[in-house]
Amino acid sequence: MEPMETYCEHCGEAGLHAACREALRLEPPRFCARCRRRMVVQVTPRGWTARCAEHGTLTSA
Repeated sequence: MEPMETYCEHCGEAGLHAACREALRLEPPRFCARCRRRMVVQVTPRGWTARCAEHGTLTSA
């Protein structure tokens, strides 16, 4: 079985980046780490949700 490539949840490029990791401390993810699809993000006063059409939903809670 081949290892699964991980994508940056902030910029969508392959791998992890220090600047993007820092930005994700304040912002919700914009890309799915598993498939690189752009996610549907909703920000509310209580937090955020990010939904990938293929892999489901992430929440800030």
